[in-house]
Amino acid sequence: MAQRRRVIAHGHVQGVFFRESTRREAERRDVAGWAENRADGTVEAVFEGAPDAVDALVAFVRGGPGHATVDSVDVSAEEPEGLSGFSTR
Repeated sequence: MAQRRRVIAHGHVQGVFFRESTRREAERRDVAGWAENRADGTVEAVFEGAPDAVDALVAFVRGGPGHATVDSVDVSAEEPEGLSGFSTR
């Protein structure tokens, strides 16, 4: 059974390869979804996949991929939509 999480990463998360690092980690773990920069300086992402893989990806974001400095991460559960692939926006 798939699960879905929406995350918003706060801190120094734009312009530091955050979305691309997240995309690579998602593909490595076979997690679908997307990541995008928001106008307020945060990065928003949606992850869908196996619960262990999605949880690992949320932990990856909390750790701040690359040169990012993550101050906090908001995580909310949503109903899976059956996404496939992972994109950056």
